Amino acid sequence: MIHTAVIDTNIIVSSILSVYGKPAEVMNLVYTGELRMFYTAEILAEYKKVLAYSRLNIAKGTQTDIVNALEVGGTLIKAPQSTIMFPDENDRVFYDTAKASRSILITGNLKHYPMESFIMNPDDFLHRM
Repeated sequence: MIHTAVIDTNIIVSSILSVYGKPAEVMNLVYTGELRMFYTAEILAEYKKVLAYSRLNIAKGTQTDIVNALEVGGTLIKAPQSTIMFPDENDRVFYDTAKASRSILITGNLKHYPMESFIMNPDDFLHRM
């Protein structure tokens, strides 16, 4: 059974910084096609922007390879915008995309989102699988 998910940017960054952590396990599922990912144009732009932060020191070629793999392995959708309040409005698109695609939202920042059963951290998601 293939699960579907929306991947918060912090999971991608964490998977690069710690290749043996739970976020890396999640991303390996995406890269191998065992986890089908949904994204919007805004999410893809966020990935590109964050991966390019100089403080992360991610080689340009690596940035491009990651974004290309996510784009090719994922499914681009348009998600209607919700009206609930978010501490950080940049998180709304991840929530809305998960709702629209009926997918799990995997994030390392649960406190940024409403308490809903489809929002989980990498450890909880991996246990659920």
